[in-house]
Amino acid sequence: MIKTGNPIISIYTEMTPNPETMKFVANKLLYPGKSIDFADESLAGPSPLAKELFSFPFIRSVFIASNFITLTKTSDTEDWQDVIPTIKQFLKDYLENGGVVVNDDEVAKTKQEASNTVSADDDDIVKRVKELLENYVKPAVEMDGGAIQFKSYNDGVVNLMLQGSCSGCPSSMITLKAGIEGMMKRMIPEVKEVVAEAE
Repeated sequence: MIKTGNPIISIYTEMTPNPETMKFVANKLLYPGKSIDFADESLAGPSPLAKELFSFPFIRSVFIASNFITLTKTSDTEDWQDVIPTIKQFLKDYLENGGVVVNDDEVAKTKQEASNTVSADDDDIVKRVKELLENYVKPAVEMDGGAIQFKSYNDGVVNLMLQGSCSGCPSSMITLKAGIEGMMKRMIPEVKEVVAEAE
């Protein structure tokens, strides 16, 4: 008789442009259609998985998205290769045992996440900025283990928030200025500048 239990989880890693971060990809949806960034352990309340990951002394921040987790190591951790097997095994066991990834009720209680979702009270420029981020920018930066969220628009300046591997990445400013800002200025003439802040 074949016993069917929880599905077998496989985890593989991908390097990101940021040498401090590593992307751990699962064959299971972790946080479908959403992402959440925990810049440090004190913010990890809504995610039992993030809390567990912070118990590893070499983890500085945790970013959870649809089917991957991007981890940022502490600067004194020499090499990712030393810790990858441990993390992969931990994630595999945690997910196979049905561990909770993110508790949405807790997320709602904490703070309003920045979002690229268009809302009814957005003006025309903000709607176009959010649609551009969602359709063109999001798929590209997710491949690199990060996310870029809309924060605000004021007088020609778009303020974005960098998350996951994008936060603190040496090449993120090039991506932001040469890529995103260039595209926005071409497609939305009202946009004069794009600036970013890490969470």
